[in-house]
Amino acid sequence: MDITSVTGFRTARTRDDLALAPGEVFLGGGTWLMSEPQPGTTGFVDLTTLEWPALEVRDEGLRIAATCTIATLRAWAEGRGPVAVPADWSAVSMIPDAADALLASFKIWNTATVGGNVCRAFPVAAMVSLAVALDGVAEVWAPDGRSHRLPVAELVTGAGRTALGPGEVVRAIELPAHALRSRAGLRKIALAELGRSGAVVTGRLDTDGAAVFTVTAAVERPAVLRFAALPDADTLAAAVGGLAGYYSDSLGAADWRRGVSVVLAARLQRELAGPSADHDTEDPEDPEDPEDHA
Repeated sequence: MDITSVTGFRTARTRDDLALAPGEVFLGGGTWLMSEPQPGTTGFVDLTTLEWPALEVRDEGLRIAATCTIATLRAWAEGRGPVAVPADWSAVSMIPDAADALLASFKIWNTATVGGNVCRAFPVAAMVSLAVALDGVAEVWAPDGRSHRLPVAELVTGAGRTALGPGEVVRAIELPAHALRSRAGLRKIALAELGRSGAVVTGRLDTDGAAVFTVTAAVERPAVLRFAALPDADTLAAAVGGLAGYYSDSLGAADWRRGVSVVLAARLQRELAGPSADHDTEDPEDPEDPEDHA
């Protein structure tokens, strides 16, 4: 789309270049920014020219530059990146599933950035689902030169809303090693086979026995449920079903979203409970067994 209000374009080379003039906005991949009118926007500041390393594997975890494309992240997770995936980071297998949960062509994957998807903060934002599932923390640069860190679960405050202040920019998303070493899974469902996600549920079992379940897409902001140990089916169902924020739109009604989130969480619970559990087996206790597309 032609953004007819834009009269300026700058390439950022240093942090000093990130000081926004009135009417300027940051540009990452631009897949959303160029998709609809941007009233009041008169200039773009390109973040990709800062040349941040896309992915950094560290002892403390994975550091993903905000400008890293979804395609780059997926390629690394599938063993096609320049840096090997640590052998004990089993939760990395969730990354391709999260990429698939983003209804987009390979052309979007090659342009859209991880940071842009997080900062757009739509309920269906697949990189939000991934980051929240793995205790992702955003490093945020403030315009006064200071930096602070904020869990992605707190960064996203609602549909299309974040805790970012004026002129603040996400520098990186960091996934801690303890979460990457966990057993984890992601399940999603949509009203149509190739439709946008109506609900995305993740489950994680850490090496210390603690469990984390998250619900995104079905709720207006990410919901994180933490347990000292893997919860039983009834406890998990009550927790997921009792969450606030389920909403209705063209992608699904609130009561449907609540119901399928409970079912998807139950599947993950059975999977995490042990190899003898078959998470693809229809549950006779479920009034409806949705076909998920993970």
